[in-house]
Amino acid sequence: MTMAGRRLLAFACSSSTPFSQTQSKSKLPLYFLSSSSFLRFFCFSRSEDATFSDKFHKWNNGGGTFHESACIDSTALVEVGAVVHSESVVGPNVRIGSGTIVGPSVTVAHSTKIGYNVALSNCCIGDSCVIHNGVSIGQDGFGFYVDDEGNMIKKPQTLNVIIGNNVEIGSNTCIDRGSWRDTVIGDNSKIDNLVQIGHNVVIGTNCLLCGQVGIAGSATIGDYVTMGGRVAVRDHVSIVSKVRLAAASFVTKDIKEPGDYGGFPAVSIHQWRRQVASRCQTRWKQESCRCCRINAKFWTFLICWNCGEVGTFYSYLRAFRLIQLVEYL
Repeated sequence: MTMAGRRLLAFACSSSTPFSQTQSKSKLPLYFLSSSSFLRFFCFSRSEDATFSDKFHKWNNGGGTFHESACIDSTALVEVGAVVHSESVVGPNVRIGSGTIVGPSVTVAHSTKIGYNVALSNCCIGDSCVIHNGVSIGQDGFGFYVDDEGNMIKKPQTLNVIIGNNVEIGSNTCIDRGSWRDTVIGDNSKIDNLVQIGHNVVIGTNCLLCGQVGIAGSATIGDYVTMGGRVAVRDHVSIVSKVRLAAASFVTKDIKEPGDYGGFPAVSIHQWRRQVASRCQTRWKQESCRCCRINAKFWTFLICWNCGEVGTFYSYLRAFRLIQLVEYL
């Protein structure tokens, strides 16, 4: 049984027991149980002295714990160790893994699968979603401002996370709740492991986010956007629909035209390739003699006819290929 589901028991007795206890000022010991098996033993041995709160109950389908004000469909499976808090709604055919905490103000639609050790709060999850182990959804975003005295003041984070239908979220991904607008994940979007989505972010439908993508707060992502691994998106930028970003790209300003982008900062993929080829060519030229740099396009021999410098076949071939690539682009 998790900490949120542990039952607090109070006794008016002075004899020692095998259960953990604390003494209050009135010398009335307080006991708590860390396992449901202890509850059975304790109620059997000291039922005349024990009293406890009945607001949390054991769910008959799976053995999990739920609050009496929660609304859970009879077909939902809540495994042992999972806790459904007050004012939460769990739809039909939902599966909640052990160790998962469904916090207050959470709605889970039908046929959604939630893995182990997931933390949910202040969110609405659509139909047929898959939430893998260790995901955290609905926690406060990273929002602070500096006052006149130089102190960090936390901005209120009071809105929710809305996740569409058929969304899959990989392990250890974090999605923050909104401050001035809801954080939204569109239908059919797929998110890999270890992705950070900041507060107020809006992601369209059918988007694909690979591992370690980081999206700063208040960014807006269109539909059918693909982000390679370790892509970074700065705050308050907009990306139009049907954009593909190469791995390790960094988006620093709005992208207004569909297409492929890459680099740091992200530019058109053709421009990025030219930049890479130009850097490689410049680096090679710095290693060669001056006359070889002048006659780079006319090399036909392994020995420079101006200075007699001998070059390797690989270095000549590499320079020739780079020239061809730049001219092609």
